[in-house]
Amino acid sequence: MDATINLDAAVRTFLANTEEHLSSYLEACVHCGQCADACHFYQASGDPRHTPAYKLFPIVKAYRRQKWPLSWLGAPKVTAADLQEWEELLFDTCTMCGRCTIICPMGIDIATIVSGARQAFAAAGLGPADLVAAAENARDHGSPLGVTPEKFKDRIEWIADEHEVDIPLDKAKADILLTISSIELMKYPDSVAAMAKLLNHAGVSWTFSTKGYEATNFGYFAGRPEIAKAATKRLVDAAEAIGAKTMVIPECGHAYGVMRWSAANMLGRKLPFQVLHISEFMAQLKREGRLKLKPVAEPITYHDPCQISRRGGCTKEARYLLDGFATDFREMTPTADQNWCCGGGGGVQAIARAAELRYKVFKIKMDQVEATGASTMISSCSNCRLTMDESKAHWKWDKGIGSLVELVADNLIEDAPATGKPTA
Repeated sequence: MDATINLDAAVRTFLANTEEHLSSYLEACVHCGQCADACHFYQASGDPRHTPAYKLFPIVKAYRRQKWPLSWLGAPKVTAADLQEWEELLFDTCTMCGRCTIICPMGIDIATIVSGARQAFAAAGLGPADLVAAAENARDHGSPLGVTPEKFKDRIEWIADEHEVDIPLDKAKADILLTISSIELMKYPDSVAAMAKLLNHAGVSWTFSTKGYEATNFGYFAGRPEIAKAATKRLVDAAEAIGAKTMVIPECGHAYGVMRWSAANMLGRKLPFQVLHISEFMAQLKREGRLKLKPVAEPITYHDPCQISRRGGCTKEARYLLDGFATDFREMTPTADQNWCCGGGGGVQAIARAAELRYKVFKIKMDQVEATGASTMISSCSNCRLTMDESKAHWKWDKGIGSLVELVADNLIEDAPATGKPTA
């Protein structure tokens, strides 16, 4: 056994993070197998180990070892070999998309259990090296891709010049703090320019901040709550420093979920501002009559990012934006809260060894799009986009993949008079 693997720490953390719900979940599971039908990894591989309910096994074994009244007679012992097998299952083959939960007749929240189990792996000194490195980069340098405040400033200045768009940085006071995903910053700079263009068009007071800019939270993925909390606090401190009324999250699913639904719990206090995903912000502008768009006739379909739609509650916002704008919009089947995951959420995109399985998973999405007859699939998550772009290249697929915020920004009617109350 590797001396760096702390089995006792893993077992203690398993129980600390899961015991509150575990006993009821163990009793509730009726072994119906419906979660297998709901899981994109099982559908792509056919491997029974990829059944979501199987991911309960690490916690079950730890629970029985510690809580079984006759454990001294030989309750199952958690071994280093167990942890090494389960690491692949919990990190490589679960995006915590939550599709299994909405299918489960008993409502077992496997995504939450997996999140807690990942913390146990971190406590045991385990976890995919590339995912752990990304989390530590975020802690030490402010970004999982190593984008320091200096690099962020340089990149923003380049995007502003390249796209001829005003991008305020480090304003002392602003109503809106805009955040970014480093995937956008380095891979999809057009999305950063598109957000700036939209906020400028709306005439709102906004800024980026070098004190807090990275919306992604790899500490959450890697099971490192101390890093997750530090990343969250960095953004909250930056928003409070400028007196922001709203923090706008970019096209990043888990960044939205963490800040919108978990940040207050992490910090132990209520956030003094509202949190909006960029699609929510654009929908709000449209409701206020501040967003006028040229119709797009191209056949388009929309991929729902799991953490924004199914687990985030923003399923309707993208469709409200597309209504009357994308004149040939075509829904996938299944769609909305039932839509299939891209295969790269939950940090899986950052795990190199998981690439082949991600490619297989994307075949599900390809089939969905082909069935609609749409020429382009758009989404509102840069992590989904990166996952799908890489899989598209692998399969040499000929359909377009794009961004909702870029589509909207590219079709603004610039001289349309703004009406209604400004969005804060």
